[in-house]
This record gives sequence, structure tokens and C-alpha cells, in this order.
Amino acid sequence: MDNIKINGIKTYAYHGALEAERVLGQYFITDIVMYLDLTEASGTDDLNATVHYGEAYQLVEAVIRSEPVNLIEHLAEKVSRTLFDRYDRILEMDITITKPSPPIDGSYENVSITLNRKRDN
Repeated sequence: MDNIKINGIKTYAYHGALEAERVLGQYFITDIVMYLDLTEASGTDDLNATVHYGEAYQLVEAVIRSEPVNLIEHLAEKVSRTLFDRYDRILEMDITITKPSPPIDGSYENVSITLNRKRDN
């Protein structure tokens, strides 16, 4: 299936289960893959036949900056609902949210979750 990707949306926000995360905040990196049929857009050069990725970026950033939540799993679910609500053309999506510096003692690059969601018929 065709897809549109928006990679590496870096947003400072205050999500997390620990008090320090909600007080100090941290960066969240969001990657989105939106699956849709791009046949019409590729043939007609019509922006209305696709997802405006600049607008989608702004929606994702607004969700990440919104009211704090405990879990990045829940945050990713909010992102998927927002994009499905706005764009009927999206059939499926993958949302990955990465915490580059979570408060975990140890040696690692980051932690992340990925949700795969399909449009309910």
C-alpha cells in the first residue's frame, strides 16, 4: 500500500508517569507512517487527493504538546485518533513515539513504542 511518512517530529512536552517528567519535561520524537491509496494524487497532482503532510505535522505536534499523560502508548493513541478524524483517506497508520532520555538508570540509546492502527469501518 502507498504511504506518507513524517519522521523525527521533535517536540518538548511534559508526559510521563514520574513527577519529575511532568515538572522538567523532555523531548519526544514521533514518527508517523500513514497508509493510503495515492493513485489519484499521483495521477492528478491534486493536493485534495492526498494528506497534506504539513497540516498533519501540525496536528501531531499539537497532540504531543497537549495535556500531559502518563504513558506514551496513550499519547500515540491520541495521535492516531486525531489523524483518522481529520483524514478520511488514511486507512492504516504506524505511530512510533520515542523518549530519547527517559529517567532510567543504565546505558541505552532510547525507549520507544509503536502502535499500528487500522481505520474502523
